[in-house]
Amino acid sequence: MGVPLRQQLAVGSYLIKQKLKGVKKYPLVLMLEPLFRCNLACAGCGKIDYPDDILDQRLSFEECMQAVDECDAPMVSIPGGEPLIHKEMPQIVAGIIERKKFVYLCTNALLLKKRIDDYTPSPYLTFSIHLDGMQERHDTSVCQEGVFDRAVEAIKLALEKGFRVNVNCTLFQGENSQEVADFLDYAMELGVEGVTIAPGFSYEHAPQQDVFIKGSDVKDLFRGIFRIGKKRNWKLNHSSLYLDFLAGNQSYDCTPWGNPTRNVFGWQKPCYLLADEGYVSSFQELLDTTPWEKYGTVNNPKCASCMAHCGYEATAVEDMLSHPLKALWTSIRGPKTEGAMVPVAAPEYAKEERASTTIAGIPVRVEIAD
Repeated sequence: MGVPLRQQLAVGSYLIKQKLKGVKKYPLVLMLEPLFRCNLACAGCGKIDYPDDILDQRLSFEECMQAVDECDAPMVSIPGGEPLIHKEMPQIVAGIIERKKFVYLCTNALLLKKRIDDYTPSPYLTFSIHLDGMQERHDTSVCQEGVFDRAVEAIKLALEKGFRVNVNCTLFQGENSQEVADFLDYAMELGVEGVTIAPGFSYEHAPQQDVFIKGSDVKDLFRGIFRIGKKRNWKLNHSSLYLDFLAGNQSYDCTPWGNPTRNVFGWQKPCYLLADEGYVSSFQELLDTTPWEKYGTVNNPKCASCMAHCGYEATAVEDMLSHPLKALWTSIRGPKTEGAMVPVAAPEYAKEERASTTIAGIPVRVEIAD
């Protein structure tokens, strides 16, 4: 696992405290999204289709610190948009570090060479640089040539200056296991701390809808990657059980409160990925008023193909706390790449659709016995 011991101990201590206090819904990572504006227009992005008056909005330093304090998660991820566009970002990052929170500043790295001297290396700061594969794959993903080379240059510069650096990789349609494995080898050669990897979420507002991997194809892809990876030394920034989930070996419900989102509209219901479900003014209101039971792959068609770490990593961590021996064995063995996958539960919304039919044009309700 590509995470320093200091961070593992701090997060582990936080998790144990939540368990001892009997807290059922607690945040693991705050998704702090202080702007939607970006300097790229990626095909699979659902964050950049807002009108200019929204794209020009920013969370202030004070609003960001209020969100960090209110949520009190041990880790803060700052996605976007492109965070380095935000003029107060150095101050925001410094404020989070001052609170001894681990901050992952997510960036496409196009501005990093220019802005890197605005930041100071710290064990609490990681530049999480977006790379979706090798040069051709990544540049196609972000719809602009030359971005891969500039990102790699920025990675090398940040490492030379003593920063923690990881790679954030999203997989889309057309990937094959060998190409992804070769990319992970390359990332390790660069010397990054680790790689965060997950299938892309099919944003309703994404410019292109044919780029997302669906259903069993995701699990087959990850099984192929992990099969190759048994002979490699990759550092992946995930729990062993989340990786096993990606390979189709764990059946998990989403726990979106584990990665709550604060952006320019407020606290986003229910998670970072669904943009049209409403917003509230406080973290506690988010916990108390969100109808959590209406979301997840079984309960909501919008969530049907989601296996993103912002929804399921917290679930895997909770499973690890409840079943430490299973987690240890999975960590030693690695994700299972052969044999049957766990059964996929039938969606409740599909049952409702099947139960509503017509006879001669007259609606008829049919009860289905489980």
